[in-house]
Amino acid sequence: MLQDNRVLASGQKMPAIRPAMGLARLRRRMPHASVVIFASIVALFSLVPLGFIAWITVDVGWETVKQLVFRPRVGELLVNTVLLEVITVPLSIVLAVALAWITERTDVPFARFWAWLAVAPLAVPAFVHSYAWVSLVPGMHGLQSGVFVSVLAYYPFLYLPVAAALRRLDPAIEDAAASLGLGPWAVFFRTVLPQLRLAICGGALLIALHLLSEYGLFVMIRFDTFATAIVDQFQSAYNSPAANMLGGVLVACCLLLLAIEVLVRGNERYARVGSGSARPADRRRLGWLVVPAVLLPIAVAALTLGVPFVTLARWLYLGGAGIWRVDTVGNAFLQTIVLAMAGGILATIAAAPMAWLSVRAPGRVQRVLEACHYYVGSLPGVVVALALVTITVRLVLPLYQTFATLLLAYILLFLPRAMVGLRASIAQAPVELERAAMALGRTPAQAVRQITMRLAAPGAAASIALVALGITNELTATLMLAPNGVETLATKFWSLTSEIDYVAAAPYAFMMVVLSLPLTLLLHAQSKRTAGQ
Repeated sequence: MLQDNRVLASGQKMPAIRPAMGLARLRRRMPHASVVIFASIVALFSLVPLGFIAWITVDVGWETVKQLVFRPRVGELLVNTVLLEVITVPLSIVLAVALAWITERTDVPFARFWAWLAVAPLAVPAFVHSYAWVSLVPGMHGLQSGVFVSVLAYYPFLYLPVAAALRRLDPAIEDAAASLGLGPWAVFFRTVLPQLRLAICGGALLIALHLLSEYGLFVMIRFDTFATAIVDQFQSAYNSPAANMLGGVLVACCLLLLAIEVLVRGNERYARVGSGSARPADRRRLGWLVVPAVLLPIAVAALTLGVPFVTLARWLYLGGAGIWRVDTVGNAFLQTIVLAMAGGILATIAAAPMAWLSVRAPGRVQRVLEACHYYVGSLPGVVVALALVTITVRLVLPLYQTFATLLLAYILLFLPRAMVGLRASIAQAPVELERAAMALGRTPAQAVRQITMRLAAPGAAASIALVALGITNELTATLMLAPNGVETLATKFWSLTSEIDYVAAAPYAFMMVVLSLPLTLLLHAQSKRTAGQ
């Protein structure tokens, strides 16, 4: 062992210093095994909904399955779902791409303001959108109304990735196409639009999955979907085999959508290869088209923000101060905050092992575990809730309708949200700092906890906020799993609107919008950071 015989100023000899550990030895000391175990436990837990569907199918028998699945009612719901998807998704794509092009690639006045307004509808929960429109036009119902409100509520999920992709595109490709004689429209459809395929596919999939899982929006406009039918069956008969089989069909629809998105997306990748960085794209001069270019975001903002806020203001004015009861509104607000923060913290803790593994130790096993963490986010909340209801009723009845079961549902539903923020923050924490800490005597767990997780704290806080704000607007799982006496802003709003008491429901809708505004700002800021702005 080498010795360091240097003498300190005080006359004392410095202690011997061990040579630094080799890189291979440090890697062996990394806490892979324990982290893999924790990540595997979470991954197995996330497979509960799929296991539930398989278990119920075997339990009821094939003959019962055929009777419950292959019947006219299921066919009607399937037709409604297909029509809703094939009409809403293309309309959302057209609207989102048009707004993204106007705000990111043209010289439209106040482009940043219109860009924020294009994202702002996310601050209004989908069922609050329907509440506002039904209050304004009581006759709204059916497929056309469902498509109309869905496009207004969900198009920002497409606008965000498309706008971010437009900021990243290298304008040299468009210049080259124009130099070959292509006009502006040909340049857009032949060079720009193909490069937006990945962003469009991702946003379209997100909207399609939301359409499958949405409950409140379609109930208020009286349009039957699988989600509304499952909740109706559950409320009429707990642990109903019919509701369980409808849940199985809904899971099959989700998996089909995921497969379609993979096929449409293809294997194409678009990247700039070369020295230096791409110059910012020149904004197109609109000329006389500036008037319709400004009118489009104004019209969209009026429909998505103006109608809900005017409707809320009207009901709040009619109700006066009397509807702001501290004992009810305050209690619902407090319970919402407690559940949201608890769910956000627990989901982030559950996601932490997998987020660390995906950055520090990527591999085949890790990719499988990561897929298990992410897939559950594509399942409708009603299916996750139905699985937990059935399992608790049949196996662990004391957990039925308890805070523990409700928090477990929140962890499953929002695990992918927690993964996103944590993974990005851990990736920005240098692994060399972990190795240096272990070389100085820290255990692997101490190095991760004291170094990496401290550096990743801002991302963890963002993950907690994203999950918490998602829980704030969650409706179906909370309706099915909340213990007696527990009422969040969403469930209290829903119970009052079910009684057609729109005045009393207004404060709860208003508070949900207020709590959702930070989520909108956070998503918009993350979109700009992703695009390098």
